[in-house]
Amino acid sequence: MQIFHTMAPVTDIRGCAVALGYFDGVHCGHRMVLGGAVRYADENNLAPAAFTFELPGNQTLKGGRILSPTQKHVRVASLGIQQYLEPPFEVFRDLSPEDFVEKVLVECFHAKAVFCGNNFTFGARAAGNVELLHALCEPRGIAVHIVPMAQYGAQAVSSTRIRAALEEGRLDDANAMLGAPYAIDWTVTHGKGVGTSRLGTPTVNQNYPPDALQPCAGVYLTRIHLQDRWWPAATGIGKRPTVDDSANAAVTCETYVPDFSGNLYGQNPVLEFHRYLCPVRKFHNLQELSDLIRRAARESKAYFAAQTVK
Repeated sequence: MQIFHTMAPVTDIRGCAVALGYFDGVHCGHRMVLGGAVRYADENNLAPAAFTFELPGNQTLKGGRILSPTQKHVRVASLGIQQYLEPPFEVFRDLSPEDFVEKVLVECFHAKAVFCGNNFTFGARAAGNVELLHALCEPRGIAVHIVPMAQYGAQAVSSTRIRAALEEGRLDDANAMLGAPYAIDWTVTHGKGVGTSRLGTPTVNQNYPPDALQPCAGVYLTRIHLQDRWWPAATGIGKRPTVDDSANAAVTCETYVPDFSGNLYGQNPVLEFHRYLCPVRKFHNLQELSDLIRRAARESKAYFAAQTVK
């Protein structure tokens, strides 16, 4: 997938079928929009493309990012998108709806078709809606396809619902709406060495940046991608009350990989969350904490072994 961070014409001269949206989380609804553009492009000898944007450097999404920019790109590319424009929001924020169609869809993409949800807005101050998009695109020979909202639990799938599910520990609901396991790829950093020196369970520390959504504190069954393969693991997110009960203790994300040893500092391994096991609590002693970590790791190994058998 070619990624452009400016308002530049794409390199494919065939013209494009373009998916429009921010695509935070690349959830089931986004996948329907992106997939629609990919299928149409394949059927009509066009380039499958997507237009989104980067938020200004001092702004964050309400509730935080669901995926890192890298994970977002990986998931979009896996759906078959080949041309991906992601300019800074301020570059096009003041375009009128008419200019958006002309400068983005016509000049950048040579668009032949566009795909979006029925709640899509565009242009300065979100002045354009899907009805106006139809009206502006039709004279230019651009077909407009409005994709119905994906449904889960008799309600429309949305990034807001996914954030709420993750914050409440409803990982099954979040993953179902995402269409793939929730995952992070934050940089591995040095921790305080408690897992290695006091618990006998060395951990991979990947702490959340300020602009990222942070899931419910608790213990999760996870798997982590290391050395070109997936390893069953157990991950704890929280303030570690057993080893640090101070009021201003930092929230950490620590992963125990029972069968792996190696130096991962500075790397960005992908960590997938598959099941919420239990909340974080303060134990009477370190042995009880160590026992939980090891039990979670055993359950993770059994969980993924069962998935392999299926």
